[in-house]
Amino acid sequence: MVGSMSSTAAARKRGKPTSGAGAGKRRRKADSAGDRGKAKGGGKMNEEISSDSESESLAPRRTEEEEEELEETAQEKKLRLAKLYLEQLRHQEEEKAEAREFEEDQVAGRLKEDVVSMEGGLGGVGSLSCSWELIHLLPTQLEQRGRLQKSVAKEGCLSAPVMVTPALPAQVQAPALADIRVLRGHQLSITCLVITPDDLAIFSAAKDCTIIKWSVESGRKLHVIPRAKKGTEGQPPGHSSHVLCMAISSDGKYLASGDRSKLILIWEAQDCRHLYTFTGHRDAVSGLAFRRGTHQLYSTSHDRSVKVWNVAENSYVETLFGHQDSVAALDALSRECCVTAGGRDGTVRVWKIPEESQLVFYGHQGSIDSVQLVNEEHMVSGADDGSVALWGLSKKRPLALRREAHGLRGEPGLEQPFWVTSVAALLNTDLVATGSHSSCLRLWQCGEGFRQLDLLCDIPLVGFINSLKFSSSGNFLVAGVGQEHRLGRWWRIREARNSVCIIPLRRAPRPPAPGP
Repeated sequence: MVGSMSSTAAARKRGKPTSGAGAGKRRRKADSAGDRGKAKGGGKMNEEISSDSESESLAPRRTEEEEEELEETAQEKKLRLAKLYLEQLRHQEEEKAEAREFEEDQVAGRLKEDVVSMEGGLGGVGSLSCSWELIHLLPTQLEQRGRLQKSVAKEGCLSAPVMVTPALPAQVQAPALADIRVLRGHQLSITCLVITPDDLAIFSAAKDCTIIKWSVESGRKLHVIPRAKKGTEGQPPGHSSHVLCMAISSDGKYLASGDRSKLILIWEAQDCRHLYTFTGHRDAVSGLAFRRGTHQLYSTSHDRSVKVWNVAENSYVETLFGHQDSVAALDALSRECCVTAGGRDGTVRVWKIPEESQLVFYGHQGSIDSVQLVNEEHMVSGADDGSVALWGLSKKRPLALRREAHGLRGEPGLEQPFWVTSVAALLNTDLVATGSHSSCLRLWQCGEGFRQLDLLCDIPLVGFINSLKFSSSGNFLVAGVGQEHRLGRWWRIREARNSVCIIPLRRAPRPPAPGP
């Protein structure tokens, strides 16, 4: 009794209320403060709590947690919610990976069972038909997942898809100089080119603001889109500034071209008739690519953004941001994603369009000026530090990095690497080409698992090789050559010719099969 009276008196002396509700509230706050003090002294604060632990908590504990949440600052709440969101994303990615592995195991298991039944003679007609169906479907599925690889760099075979890269003596060889066809028609440096899906025509563009359609067979001009003069109305549509990039849809219907005036022009590829003009970029358009099998167009620009368009519906879809400097190049295949070379920000990025997310890759030390997908899971890039990198989309660092890929230039003690100005890859194979201003372009073979890059041969070409493209069949390679770099005028190679070069790919004959 005395103790309680003394405590009441002490409370009155401090000027605090003594009502029951107020006292209870003070006690709860004091207890929670004491608990926090213990936690601060003996363990970590704000530990992540999964949804399972929340369901097991009791009602009294939940009331304490609610009171703690009232005292939580805005910054602490943002941090807690961000952790929960990242945890949810991690669980979703793990579930997707497990689903993919399960699906692959299912296909592999069915194929293995059918092959065993065929070898044992127990499958019958039904099993044989199922096996043939799987054999025809498997390459398509593997190609969509980036697992199909044809060995052409060493084996010289373009017909039989294989899962590994055998190193055979026969290989791609440099053609004779007399076999390289040179097409001249542009007045200034070639900046970009594309090949139609049927390999019958080539579109080239240059700093003279013109686009020329060439016949592959005859080498003649099929159509010329002339330069458009600024401020003149009623003239034929065209570009009034340097054309920096082009792309053609996989069905050969649409051609897209982008220039320094921030414009994207859409053409009918068959007769070069102008259809639409896309505006929205705030700086030069530096990269274009159609998603294979669709009319969805990706574009990138020196304004650091990536935009998505629907060409068939003449509509804009969305814009993505992330690069810290001018984007120099872009590429895409069948998946709803694209890859970009970030120039001076030193990154290659993979953009997942539906998720509006991006993966960032580091490896080069200079400006990354070119990038191209080898298949759905691997890509190749080149930079002005002279390096060429092979990447796997699941690794943030290069699988293979070839420094000084085109050698060094300059006086002894002041050597600088030749810039890698363009890269190309023969889709779903082990063959890669790189261009520079070192008086040659180089063909490379990707080693097994894309963990090695081996030089196959040099093909002499004088000038800046600003663009490279393999034909769909793999029978020839096209190079766009100029006296200047496509993105600037740092220096000029006067002896170079502004031209389109068609380079046949020679393959040494296969060695005869050993006798029985």
